[in-house]
Amino acid sequence: MVEKKWYVVHVLSGQEKKALGSLEKRIKAEGMEERIPQVLIPTENVSEVKSGKRKITPRKFFPGYILVNMEMDENTYYVIKNAPAVLGFIGSGTPVPLQEHEINDILDQIEEKKEKVKPKIDFEKGEAVKIKDGPFVNLDGNIEDIDPDRGKLRVMVTIFGRATPVELEYWQVEKE
Repeated sequence: MVEKKWYVVHVLSGQEKKALGSLEKRIKAEGMEERIPQVLIPTENVSEVKSGKRKITPRKFFPGYILVNMEMDENTYYVIKNAPAVLGFIGSGTPVPLQEHEINDILDQIEEKKEKVKPKIDFEKGEAVKIKDGPFVNLDGNIEDIDPDRGKLRVMVTIFGRATPVELEYWQVEKE
């Protein structure tokens, strides 16, 4: 029995789900579920505000790539390589498997980020923002501190002629 290893497969950008679906169908049709047990699109959840509503969506770690756990031989190679939306394996000439520590790091990241929702918007210290929600709505301020783990910002706003720090969530402000 050949050892299963993880390979990186290059797919058409934006068509990772299509490639995943077609690969799963081909693997099942060819009866290769034992030899190609897992096809994966590494993602994390990000939150964004659209039309005043907070929405959580998955974002791909590696757009244009999927991971495949498989026994590499001529038959499994062609099942993957000839699937719709698949461009090929990563590796010059012959596919190069990921090293054990590389795939473990990726799988750990996926597991770690399953529960955590990361804000989609990135802010910088000193950046000017306008508050769009909460008691300080329509006030302008500058970002003094960023806490990405909690999704919060400390914004200095001028209230009654004095600079006052206000803690806000990412979605409560917009860039000016």
